Amino acid sequence: MLYIYWGDKKGIINRSKEYFNNTYQDEWLMDDFVKNIISDVDKSKVIGPHLIESSALGPIGPKNLSVGTKTLILMYKDKEHIFNATNCGDNCSKWILEISKKQDLTICLQHIMDFGPEDFNAVLINNSRRVCNMRDLLDAIFALEYGV
Repeated sequence: MLYIYWGDKKGIINRSKEYFNNTYQDEWLMDDFVKNIISDVDKSKVIGPHLIESSALGPIGPKNLSVGTKTLILMYKDKEHIFNATNCGDNCSKWILEISKKQDLTICLQHIMDFGPEDFNAVLINNSRRVCNMRDLLDAIFALEYGV
């Protein structure tokens, strides 16, 4: 299940780039699900834990992955923290939903992320509203912002 906290929240990891660079583990990059994230979001192929072949940059290390990819990997692998999904673009939204199908996932959002036209299951933590699609999410956020 996906749990979304809308707005600023204390105690979340806002700087996922730095956090990833100092906490990731080599074995994370060998996980097939993580490899699929890297392939899709960064258009890159994991060769080994220290070598990724980027279509745009050539050979890179894990610290050179995009911030969105790093944030997704952290969401999947670090279950102790809440990460700011505002570090992710809309190209990461399908992966957030995929992670939330595998495990409960709590994120913080400070912008409207497009989760696409398909139905999904989420709870907006701020007002405990269950949302099943983008319209529901927008209505729940609007209710928070404008007190309706």
